[in-house]
Amino acid sequence: MDPEQINEFVVGYLKKKGFSSAAKDLEDFHHHNNGSSLSSIDYHNDPELTKLIRSFSQQEDDPTRYRECYSKLRSWAYNSLDLYKHELLRVMYPVFIHCYMDLVGKGHTQEARGFFNSFRKDHEMVHLRDLQKLEGVLAPSHLEEMEFARSLRKSKVNIKICQYSYDLLLQYLHRTESTLMLGIINEHINFQVYSGQPTSSSDDIEAVTIVGSFQDTANHINQKEIQWGLLEDSLEDRLEKTGGLLSDSEKGQGESKDGDADDSKKRPTDIGKQGSSIKKLKKDKAGNATAKVARLETSTVPPTPRVKPELALPVMSTDVEQTILEDLRNRVQLSSVAMPSVSFYTFVNTHNGLNCASISHDGSLVAGGFSDSSIKVWDMAKIGQTGSGALQGENDTNDPTIGPNGRRNYTLLLGHSGPVYSATFSPPGDFVLSSSADTTIRLWSTQLNANLVCYKGHNYPVWDVQFSPFGHYFASCSHDRTARIWSMDRIQPLRIMAGHLSDVDCVQWHPNCNYIATGSSDKTVRLWDVQTGECVRIFIGHRSMVLSLAMSPDGRYMASGDEDGTIMMWDLSTARCITPLMGHNSCVWSLAYSGEGSLLASGSADCTVKLWDVTSSTKSTKAEEKNVNSNRLRSLRTFPTKSTPVHALRFSRRNLLFAAGAISKPAS
Repeated sequence: MDPEQINEFVVGYLKKKGFSSAAKDLEDFHHHNNGSSLSSIDYHNDPELTKLIRSFSQQEDDPTRYRECYSKLRSWAYNSLDLYKHELLRVMYPVFIHCYMDLVGKGHTQEARGFFNSFRKDHEMVHLRDLQKLEGVLAPSHLEEMEFARSLRKSKVNIKICQYSYDLLLQYLHRTESTLMLGIINEHINFQVYSGQPTSSSDDIEAVTIVGSFQDTANHINQKEIQWGLLEDSLEDRLEKTGGLLSDSEKGQGESKDGDADDSKKRPTDIGKQGSSIKKLKKDKAGNATAKVARLETSTVPPTPRVKPELALPVMSTDVEQTILEDLRNRVQLSSVAMPSVSFYTFVNTHNGLNCASISHDGSLVAGGFSDSSIKVWDMAKIGQTGSGALQGENDTNDPTIGPNGRRNYTLLLGHSGPVYSATFSPPGDFVLSSSADTTIRLWSTQLNANLVCYKGHNYPVWDVQFSPFGHYFASCSHDRTARIWSMDRIQPLRIMAGHLSDVDCVQWHPNCNYIATGSSDKTVRLWDVQTGECVRIFIGHRSMVLSLAMSPDGRYMASGDEDGTIMMWDLSTARCITPLMGHNSCVWSLAYSGEGSLLASGSADCTVKLWDVTSSTKSTKAEEKNVNSNRLRSLRTFPTKSTPVHALRFSRRNLLFAAGAISKPAS
């Protein structure tokens, strides 16, 4: 091999492995020196250099090198000191997927499959869904045709690592001459090196993030201005101006209407008086502490800005307006020292047929969507009259919910031709929307107990549908990777939001109705402008599919829950994660903010409801920027169920927390 061939090979190799600046410098050096200084080097008599370069040319296309080099790197990382192991193991997953895609890209399909199957178990716990997608990449053409694989190839991964861990990794790569691993790491990983000891938490939410073309796009989109405030002349504004808000000590009787109205009717008069007086004394004692906390919190929070609506909002009837104002006047102020009462509705005998549940804003109606394509709506007042508190899911003749007149205490709504995946009540509770695997959305009347409209537009199953805070408009999301905005009086969608790379699993309205948020299996959350249909925010940070969303009452923050049990709180104005809330060990199916926004409730498949102190979480962010190891979450309380995954949560306007779920095994 003569010197010119060696020079050409070295330049080509540097370019191929991503060392473009080094290759350019080497070419410039050859050009200015005409190869004279390099030609003086005796390549043929330098055995070490000749051996190294010949090994490059001989092993460049050898597929066994990937397994050998990755296996050595894996063994070294797993045998490292425990102090640094969790940081070094962060490197393994991106190296693994790019080794696999490199083998596929070079046409070594059999070797790629063997490599994939040998090491996939190392990453299944955290990256199972990604691995299931990559499993379908079997030919070089798939790397370009599959959007997921193409985005991985074009993007880089940001990994936070301490200086000592970084030095250990580089020393290993140079000592073992692992040029193949070094090239993959150089091309696809960006290290964010910090001084000091490794962070104690191995599951830091910001430890591994994707950058590159997609991150650049997200950064560009997140520069757009959004109006996150509340609507002008809202009911809350009117109530504040008129001084209609009551103190907690004045709400004893009003609060009892929200949760105990039916029970109080049945009690004797003397017991009722005694109970109300005791409750009033308790409220007076708790009221002082709650009021102090509320004053401290509100004094430091700047006033929420007011914005104009972009949609033509429906006119609210006088009766509905008066009902809402009455509820707001009697709202209980919650905080870390004043917890809400919780009312849990349990479905029994569903035989795993319950797919979704929904609770009306006042808790008087509960709806369930089932795999047999049916929807059932229960009126809590009727159940209270018959003395049965169970929500039965079966239609057999021995159904305990059948009243003395032979009629069931629930309303059966039939019309869908596939499993029902979502149901939602309109704010007044007079309508129910449902979405199904049959690709349709149906509007039902709770007064007529009949189907009014069937909306068709999605091409695949519709996973979620949500009414806007003012009714009339609603949003849906589907397996077709789109979200759509509809109005009740039109059978075609008003807007189609496209941009997610996978299923759109959940949707939520902003309190001012100018935006909707969507959570997707592509691990991102997006915020969309309902007027233009454009994406105005992309939130990146989840490690699994996003299953639930909630907006804070002031419209400034958003919470999102994923399949791994992680909840992330976001600042809409900056698109940054304020704090991860970790405590659940399974899917987070439902999220809900309290009326004043001080508490966040989360319901999970781990059969618990958790309450989080949102105020302390949002206030501590500045201190945390200085102290990486500070505890960023505060779980106030956990409510475990016997064996009931939590499908739905709802804070009433008076701040009573409702929850619903189906018991997963017969009660003993």
